[in-house]
Amino acid sequence: MDYPAEVRPVMPISSTSSRAALLKCFLMPSLPATFAEDVINQPPRAQFEAFLDEHRSELDRCLDGLTEEQARESLVPSRTTLLGLVKHATFVEKVWFDEAVTGRSRAEIGIPAISDESFILHDDDTIASVQQAHRKACESSRRATSSLGLDDRVYGYRLGPLPLRWVYLHVLRELAQHCGHADILREQILNG
Repeated sequence: MDYPAEVRPVMPISSTSSRAALLKCFLMPSLPATFAEDVINQPPRAQFEAFLDEHRSELDRCLDGLTEEQARESLVPSRTTLLGLVKHATFVEKVWFDEAVTGRSRAEIGIPAISDESFILHDDDTIASVQQAHRKACESSRRATSSLGLDDRVYGYRLGPLPLRWVYLHVLRELAQHCGHADILREQILNG
């Protein structure tokens, strides 16, 4: 595993549980310290939430150790940048766990009407401000769904009533894709 310099272990970490323990101590402290290998024998809800939080944390960490310029660097024709990916992930959290759960409109929530606009960076978007907004959105997402069961329906999204299980799977898929994008962009920036 590639650790940021400030958390790189002094000796190799060989076991999965040791690696998870190290990550729990140093990475994204505002997210719960539960990892996928910790929930193998847990109920499906705990498994979904552990996988979501791992991907949330991974995406958030893609900005660690970068300069503001690197975080904004555009390497593809789309609006995708590392900073934009984390900003977009905040939008995703608010669409699926605020709009869909509460029924509030995107205008009420204060997010763009269309997904593509969520990648747009403004002058006041910094690594710190975007990570803080992302972490806050993740915490709000967990609170919004804490009293719901996987088969409970959310009604605020345009597709109509959806079970929370489907929402979790959709968000997990999207986060996994964006983590992959972030891995590639970060590698290009750091090795460019």
